[in-house]
Amino acid sequence: MAYLGNVPAQSFISFERQVFTIVNSQTAYTLSHSVTNENDIRLVVNNVVQEPGSGKAYTASGTTLTLSAALVNGTDEMYCVFLGRAVGTVNAPAGSVGTSQLIDLNVTTGKIAADAVNGDKIADDSISDEHLDPTVITGQTAETSIATDDLILLSDTSASGALKKMTRANFVSGVGGNMTPAFHAYLGSSLSNLSDGSTTIIAAANEVYDTDNAYDTSTYRFTPQVAGKYFVYVQAVGDSQGTANLVDTDLYIYKNSTMSGRGNLNCSNNNLRLATLYTSAVLDMNGSSDYVYASMYLNTGDSGSYLITGNATWQGTYFGAYRIIE
Repeated sequence: MAYLGNVPAQSFISFERQVFTIVNSQTAYTLSHSVTNENDIRLVVNNVVQEPGSGKAYTASGTTLTLSAALVNGTDEMYCVFLGRAVGTVNAPAGSVGTSQLIDLNVTTGKIAADAVNGDKIADDSISDEHLDPTVITGQTAETSIATDDLILLSDTSASGALKKMTRANFVSGVGGNMTPAFHAYLGSSLSNLSDGSTTIIAAANEVYDTDNAYDTSTYRFTPQVAGKYFVYVQAVGDSQGTANLVDTDLYIYKNSTMSGRGNLNCSNNNLRLATLYTSAVLDMNGSSDYVYASMYLNTGDSGSYLITGNATWQGTYFGAYRIIE
C-alpha cells in the first residue's frame, strides 16, 4: 500500500504484559514502563479486570502502581497490560521553545544552574531591602579597630545614593579634624610692683602645649598662621598689694591693636583687694598676620602698686586659644 509522506516506522504494536509477584501487606508495585496515569494500563487481579481511578481498585503514575487493598501471596494473582506507553522520544529542535510554550510561574529553581544568573540578568535598582538578608551585616563580628587598608562602605547622596568605598585614611580625613593650631600657657610667677592705673600684658611664658609653635613666649602673642575661627580665653588674678581696695579691674583680649574681648569688675563699694577675672572671645583670624594677646588693668585709687598673681602649681593666671572646627 502506498503512502503520502514518511512511511510509518511500525505497522503494528503489541500490548506488553507485566506479571507481578504478590507481596503480603504491600499496596505499591513498580511498573516496568512509565505511564501518565492508571488509564494507560489494564489491571487484572485473579482474572478480573479492575476499575481504575482514585477511590477505585488502583491508581498509577510514572512507574508506581498503587492498589486500594493489599493482596495475599499464594492466593492472589495480578498482571497488567500496557495500553499506552512511549515507543520513542522526540526532542524539540534547538531554539524552538519560546516563552509562549512555557507555563507562567512554572520554571523552578531546580531548572536553573548554580551561578547561572549574573549581573547582566538583573535590572538596575530592582533589588529592594525585602530581598536582602540583614544578617549578612548583623551576623558579622563587630570590629573594635580599623586597619589602615580596611574599606568602609558609604551611600553617596550626591550620586543618588550610589554605594562607594573608602579607606580608613580617606574616612578620617573627611570627618572631624584637629583643633589646631592651639596653645595654653600660664604665668609661673607673679608680675610685681606694677604701677597703679596702668595696663600690663599677661606675660604667660610657661607653655603647657603649643601644637604649631604659634605662641611667642617673649612677646606673649599667638599668631596661628592658619586661617579660621579661634576660641581665645584668658584668666588673671589681680592683687592691690596693700590696704587699698580695688576700684576698677579689667581684663582684655586684643586682636592686633583692637580690643576684642573684655572682662570687668567694678568694686569701688566693696572691701576687695584680690580679684580673679576671666574672659573669652571667638575671633576670625586671617592666617597670615593676625595675632592676639591679653592684658590687665587695675586701679586702686591710690598711688600704690599692684601685682598679677602667677603660680606654677595652681596656675591661676593663664592664656590660651584653639581653632574651631567648622
